[in-house]
Order: sequence, then C-alpha cells, then structure tokens
Amino acid sequence: MSQQIAVHPSLAHKTSDTAANVALWLVQILAAGMFFLAGASKLAGAPAMVALFGAIGVGQWFRYVTGALEITGAVALLVPALSGVGALLLAGVMTGAIATHLLVIGGNPVPPFVLLVATAIVAYGRRERTLRLLGVGH
Repeated sequence: MSQQIAVHPSLAHKTSDTAANVALWLVQILAAGMFFLAGASKLAGAPAMVALFGAIGVGQWFRYVTGALEITGAVALLVPALSGVGALLLAGVMTGAIATHLLVIGGNPVPPFVLLVATAIVAYGRRERTLRLLGVGH
C-alpha cells in the first residue's frame, strides 16, 4: 500500500520563500564581506588601490569616496530594512567600476560584473523592503 503525503499549497509556498530568503542572506553576507574588504583597502591606502586610482586620473579623493560607499553599502546589506537600498547603492558603484575598466584603465571587468549581478539579485529580492522604506507601493 502506498501512501501519499499531501502538502498544503501555502506550506509549499512558505518553504520556497524561506529557501529564497536564506539564499538572499547568503549572497548578502558574501557580498558584504567582499565590499567591506575592498572598501577598507581603499580607505587604508593600500598601494595597489592608490596606484589604481592614480591610473583613473580623477584624484585620490575618488578612492576615499568609493571606499566609503563600499563600506556603507556593505553595512546596509546586513541591515534587513536597508539591504535593498545597500544593494542598489553597490550596484551603482559596480556599474561605475565596470565602465572604468572598459573605458579608462583596462583590466578585467569580470570581478565587478560578478558583484553587480550579486547586488542586482539582492536589490530585486529585497525590492518590497526598499519600496516600503521609501513609502511607495502596497
């Protein structure tokens, strides 16, 4: 005799929501770590970062701004209410990084592209929180 276990549709939906939330948190934590390290190296004046921003040619102030944005975004990724906004901020920074690699300094744009995809996934996954924070939507 075979038995079938019936799963209530709302329970199945809740399980997939939980899995998606866990996956988003994993992406957020990994991205926050990457952005914190990158931002800290910029703010600390790591020689590679000083040389990189020297090659960009805008001035070292831009290194400080970029590092501060990366650390701010990293912290925001870890604050539930701010995670979507942090992801949008960092997606903008990575869009600029990709453009800089392609148009100014050369080099490999794949690392910022991967981080752009990660932050875009978080921004999309946390869009309801962002809209709620902005007072828009439902």
